[in-house]
Amino acid sequence: MVPAHRKEGMYSYLIVLTICSTIGLQCWRTLFDNFGVNVVGLDGHHVGILQSIREIPGFLALLVTYVLLIIKEHRLAALSILFMGVGIFFTGLLPSFTGLAITTMVMSFGFHYYETCSQSLTLQYFDKQTSPIIFAEQQQFAAVASIFVGISIFLMAPFLSYQAIFILFGFLIISCGIWAFTKKPSKQTLVPQKKKMVIKKKYWLYYFLTFMAGARRQIFMAFAVFLLVKKFGFSVQDITLLFLLNNAIKFFINPLIGRFILRFGERKLLSMEYLVLILVFIAYAFVESKMLAGVLYVLDHIFFSFAMGIKTYFQKIADPRDIAASAAVGFTINHIAAVILPVIGGLLWMIDYKIPFLAGAVFSFISLCLVQFIPSHPKKE
Repeated sequence: MVPAHRKEGMYSYLIVLTICSTIGLQCWRTLFDNFGVNVVGLDGHHVGILQSIREIPGFLALLVTYVLLIIKEHRLAALSILFMGVGIFFTGLLPSFTGLAITTMVMSFGFHYYETCSQSLTLQYFDKQTSPIIFAEQQQFAAVASIFVGISIFLMAPFLSYQAIFILFGFLIISCGIWAFTKKPSKQTLVPQKKKMVIKKKYWLYYFLTFMAGARRQIFMAFAVFLLVKKFGFSVQDITLLFLLNNAIKFFINPLIGRFILRFGERKLLSMEYLVLILVFIAYAFVESKMLAGVLYVLDHIFFSFAMGIKTYFQKIADPRDIAASAAVGFTINHIAAVILPVIGGLLWMIDYKIPFLAGAVFSFISLCLVQFIPSHPKKE
């Protein structure tokens, strides 16, 4: 018997667009470091600047609230995927620091605005008992999409140029974005959303955890793969194999995360995440083994999936009318540190590459302390 939530038009719509978003991001992430180092000739400070540029659209996610005054949220989700595809398509065609800056910005606007819409629509369309399962299933499909990208790049890399691979994946994503514009999955019975910025004192813990998650994730995104490539000499094929392993594991773990939230709550889940990440970041700073570095990357990637607990915690305490606006504000808060940290981290990397990773351990420890304020049974005040 098909679960009731899978019969919702919005469910399949978000699954398809989530797959597209994942394909685009996975393609970019898999190729970026090797493309940047081997073709464009980037160094640590270049990577830091580009990663900060990539996060500017996330910082501007609060503008989604105002964009929704002129376009419906599911339409904005489709438009975002289209933008992402355009950015991916042109990345290989502009092999310079300036070219990467432009295409990264376009791709990132698409990715971050889709993520904002996806989180908001999921929390609006599905109740508190269903949303953890939906988020887990979205990540499960995303894992399959990532595996598809990994296998494709692994097979294509020996025969195709970076340019050709970027064009192929960009065209695929653009096509899906156009398809999404032909669909109307929305319904009229939802609680009307506030069309203005929403910042409330009672959401302080959600804001803070979201901010710290952004800080930790940027250290991972900006410097973990760069460490593997720069220090340990990982090739495109090596990175691709790691991505495949990550997502094969996540395919089986993600449904368990959703069920864990329903049974034990967000506080226990997030505490487990932060405790492991403290150890992982410290290990990054001192690892000398190529194999161990790869293991750390896999652990790092897996435990970041636990961050869905921040979203489901917010749903339990939020006014239903605040969800769209608060999702946008949350993404902006998440990216305040993301815009600044990669540049600072890139400069600190030039002094000692250990510093950014030790900072990640500190951020994880602070989050571990603060997450203890989450009640056993969060509810609206």
